[in-house]
Amino acid sequence: MFLQIGEIAEQIPEISPHHKCEYVDQIFKSNPQLQGVAVTENGHPVALIMRIRFYQQIGTLYGYTLYMGRAVSLVMDRNPLAVEYKTPITEVSRLAMNRNEENLYDYVIVIHEGVMFGAVSVRDLLLNFAEIQAVAASFLNPLTGLPGNLSINEWMVKSLLQEQFSVLYIDLDHFKAYNDTYGFKEGDRMIQATAEILKHCALRLEGFLGHIGGDDFIIFINNYDYEDCCRIIIREFETAVKGFYHTGHLAQQYVLTESRSGVMEEIPLVSISIAIVTNRFQRFDSIEAISGEAARIKKKCKMIKGSSLVDDADRIASGSGN
Repeated sequence: MFLQIGEIAEQIPEISPHHKCEYVDQIFKSNPQLQGVAVTENGHPVALIMRIRFYQQIGTLYGYTLYMGRAVSLVMDRNPLAVEYKTPITEVSRLAMNRNEENLYDYVIVIHEGVMFGAVSVRDLLLNFAEIQAVAASFLNPLTGLPGNLSINEWMVKSLLQEQFSVLYIDLDHFKAYNDTYGFKEGDRMIQATAEILKHCALRLEGFLGHIGGDDFIIFINNYDYEDCCRIIIREFETAVKGFYHTGHLAQQYVLTESRSGVMEEIPLVSISIAIVTNRFQRFDSIEAISGEAARIKKKCKMIKGSSLVDDADRIASGSGN
């Protein structure tokens, strides 16, 4: 898969501004698939001549007589879209689609080290853009649009190399009982609402937010300044979750659901747990070591009634008021 515009550029003919229009006519007639030629001076692109507009101009009543013996400077576009070799294809696609309608299908000129390198057709640009989008989508969780496990694993490896890091493991307690009671559609809505809360937190922390799957999320940051944001997450979640329950369930603070043994149980309303692993107190040499420490801390979270955060100093905070 190509990511930079220069990787998909192709060579097109180059002419000088002093060439006659009849020379361009010869180039196009000898290259039926060619859509345009670049006008350059000392290797620098200064203009573009696209086939369709060239023949629209000389195809007028007196156009052939008027233009053929004269310089191409009369018919060339002096402001083509020109980008550097390393410009991302996604960015070039945006620029190309924002052009005037009459220029929408013009070549994009590619420059490398200050000189003409090649050109990219809109067809090739959009095909490669679509491929990039498809690959990017494969890295995202389809429910929340957040990066999934491939990206999470990459960030886990990056964390091992950081001088300081904090990994926040976030999941919902008693979520299965909610799903069983209200259905998967409402369960999906709760997960999406949780993702929105976490997005705002990740932005404040300048961290990376990933969706492990189901009701499990993870945030990576390169410092230890997580506590305030964690408390905000808990507070905002406890406010938001009230909108997902009927009045009766809110009043009694539980739902009745059948256990695996067939017995009806009173299951508390959904709460949120945050287990935090840092490298303040120990060195981690592998992803597995971080995951192992996270499992230990998550067990402590699950022992706390209601929403909670527990870090690797074994400090515990529960509820939104602490």
